[in-house]
Amino acid sequence: MTNWVGRTAVEIAAAVREKQVTPRAVVAEHLARIERLDGRIGAFRVVRAQAALAEADEVAARADLAELPLAGVPVAVKDNLAVRGESTRVGSAATPDTPAGADHVTVARLRAAGAVVVGLTNVPELCVFGTTEGVLGTARNPWDTSRTAGGSSGGSAAAVAAGMVPIALGNDGMGSLRIPAANCGLVTIKPGHGVVPAGIGDGDWFGMSENGPLATTVEDARLMLAVLADTGTDADVGTGTVGSAERGALKIAVSVRSPLPGVTVSGPYAGAAREAAGVLVRAGHHVERAEPPYPLSLSLTSLAHWTAGTAVDAAPLDPRLLTRRTRVHAAVGRRFLNGVRGGSAREELRRRLEPFFAEYDVLLTPALARRSPKSVAWHERGWLRNVVANTNYSPLTPPWNLTGWPAMAVPFGTLPSGAPTAVQLVGRPGSEGELLRLAGQLEELRPWRRTAPLD
Repeated sequence: MTNWVGRTAVEIAAAVREKQVTPRAVVAEHLARIERLDGRIGAFRVVRAQAALAEADEVAARADLAELPLAGVPVAVKDNLAVRGESTRVGSAATPDTPAGADHVTVARLRAAGAVVVGLTNVPELCVFGTTEGVLGTARNPWDTSRTAGGSSGGSAAAVAAGMVPIALGNDGMGSLRIPAANCGLVTIKPGHGVVPAGIGDGDWFGMSENGPLATTVEDARLMLAVLADTGTDADVGTGTVGSAERGALKIAVSVRSPLPGVTVSGPYAGAAREAAGVLVRAGHHVERAEPPYPLSLSLTSLAHWTAGTAVDAAPLDPRLLTRRTRVHAAVGRRFLNGVRGGSAREELRRRLEPFFAEYDVLLTPALARRSPKSVAWHERGWLRNVVANTNYSPLTPPWNLTGWPAMAVPFGTLPSGAPTAVQLVGRPGSEGELLRLAGQLEELRPWRRTAPLD
């Protein structure tokens, strides 16, 4: 019997379309793995076992089965996006346990493409922090269960890295896709603003939050992004770059410096970026060291937008049911709301960085500054301790939410423990396709182990 756990979404969908396997068989195998492993990992808040099997049968009966790009592919959904018939708790006791009447548009697109939603994944309360733990569940890194999976799409990333699903849906407001992907050895892309429908809370954190894929291969990430963006399986995402990109060779800037003063990048992550730069040189690209002109005010701008987004999300909720770190985060954010809503700081950052991206097609950086924190009850610790821990390990992701430009995390190299490290690729607006092609070259030239060794 063929084992479909560990196969890519592309492989599963092709086999289902060709009727080599039924959607029910594929989904059942993944549900069995979830039942066996998730007690150790904590990826899921809700597992939709019976509903998923019924939906798999519905996919099998579809007249258009042979055309479905994600036919029978099990998928996990981050618990801040509506799944019909399930509550959306966003990691909090303050949110209502009321079933959603309709799917979020991204979930609807995945289902229309033939995917089967097997469950909703754990997040930190209101998706605020870069570690995933709270009153509704804790997601651990399958590569090292003593460490957090990251956040806020930590449960989705853990589910994919543990082989419980081949792909998962998450979103990214200050790094919430790229942080857990980098921790868990996955590929992800935060698309540029407007490529994929957002609709994440009230105002999408002032337009900074984007929905995107978590996958083990670039091919799966590309396919899922095409479905989310509704561009069709053959259409590229984004308009691509011009000039050197048209000739195949990109001009790439590599920077291993933290954008935030006082925060340093550890040796394994800086080394991963330098080594990836060498691989891309050998692939024929023009790579040179260059530092983006980050403003000294970036720390304050990041904090203002990070906290203000939480202030908006927390406003309709009973503060007595929120954890203390969330209440403090929201209280700090209320002081910044008026300034953040004006958007001037983000526009100034874009103007400052645009000349850099006029000179370079892509920026290559470490994805993180250091390995993820220990998996402990961070939601019971003080606000400042959480902010410092988050900032010290993930200073490189927020600038690209502030600009609204596309950015990827790509596995590259390992820590001394054997857990993965990763690099970040950043491009100008419309360059999603170019970033995916570059990530595909890294995958071809330096392939990675796709799932954690849990068996």
